[in-house]
Amino acid sequence: MSGAQQAGEMGARRITNTWLIDHDGQIQHGDFILNADGSYATSKGDEDVLEIIDGTDRLITRSFQNWHTHLAMILNRGMGEGLPLMEWLESAIFPVETRLKPQLIEIGTRAAAAEMIATGTTFACDMYFHTGTIGHTLAETGVRAILCGPITDGLTPNFAPGSGDALRHMENLISNPSPRPGRIEYGVGTHSVYVCDEEILLKGSELAKKTGAMLHIHTSETRKEVADCHAETGMYPVEYLDSLNYFTDGTTVCAHCGWLTKREMRILAGHDAHAVHCPTSNQKLACGGTMSYPAMKDAAVDVRLGTDGSASNNSLDMRAEAKNASLIQKHDHWNARVLDPIATWQLATKESKDWVTWDLDDIRMKPVGRNGRRLLANVLYSGGRVMDVFVEGEALRRNGRTLTVDERAAGEALDEAVIDYYADL
Repeated sequence: MSGAQQAGEMGARRITNTWLIDHDGQIQHGDFILNADGSYATSKGDEDVLEIIDGTDRLITRSFQNWHTHLAMILNRGMGEGLPLMEWLESAIFPVETRLKPQLIEIGTRAAAAEMIATGTTFACDMYFHTGTIGHTLAETGVRAILCGPITDGLTPNFAPGSGDALRHMENLISNPSPRPGRIEYGVGTHSVYVCDEEILLKGSELAKKTGAMLHIHTSETRKEVADCHAETGMYPVEYLDSLNYFTDGTTVCAHCGWLTKREMRILAGHDAHAVHCPTSNQKLACGGTMSYPAMKDAAVDVRLGTDGSASNNSLDMRAEAKNASLIQKHDHWNARVLDPIATWQLATKESKDWVTWDLDDIRMKPVGRNGRRLLANVLYSGGRVMDVFVEGEALRRNGRTLTVDERAAGEALDEAVIDYYADL
């Protein structure tokens, strides 16, 4: 069978005469079968497939995985530019977040999903309010996500401060069926050590341990956070969290980690925590430090990559984030060999089960080079147009058009929503 497909149809696809780059970064050429379970094989030409695609002008790759986001904060994109972190939060973010309603969250999340798909990302580990609304919205778009709802009393616009309702709400979401099993799951968000007191940190950790859910926290993002924590507790943030028995082994996401001691790195490694590098956000907000990738790897920490929210990054484009990660690590360590293209690719696509194709007619993907040897660097450092996105054999995007989100309508809804959202600022 060949021809255009509709969203929702699932199955294997044969892509002919094409290039392919798996997670290992190695470049292959030929005819390939992309199976619904995420595996692939060289095609014999006689397989039963949903669709046959001419891949002459395409490059197949694994999709990007975004391990730290606040998706609906696309509502805040472009506001508070040029401000340091705390001033930015207190003048451009926190004042409007008290007015967040599910309708706004749905609009922001749908627009963010459209951007993810259009730029080749199929997974996000998110932390934001009205988490159930985010889950149902993303379920419609077909992307994968772990959605960690904030349980912070007093900073949760959908629940009364001190009520404990946020914690009960997240336990209910985690314990009940997912809006799209296999793609959407829920976790626990404890914002940070400077927002959450010891009781909230422990309650979040206990819920995550009880349910087996992911636990998500901002960790050592700024020097002030680190200094204040040490002044109050006599410990640095990761040490403090460890003293509380906070970590859930193998299922804790620590975003930023820009100001860690080597001892803290060893603690993270001991708990098999996922440390998420967010270089663009760190630079934009002038945090003064970004994760030391070589030191983290020497300590055997599991490192992932994330954009942070659109408010502090201005983009959810993981290709751009991967480039930025590679460049800042080379710059900071005076070593051009740090995060070479293959290592950068593996950082940005870790655990991807999904496929993206890129348009080789796009001038940014030229030259291809002998045996396609320039393709990986082109994707990471030059960019290109995403043609197709496949998740579990379902086409979320085909021939440069997203099927599961109306991009124009999502953009128009976003434009209209932010007028009222920021009416008083």
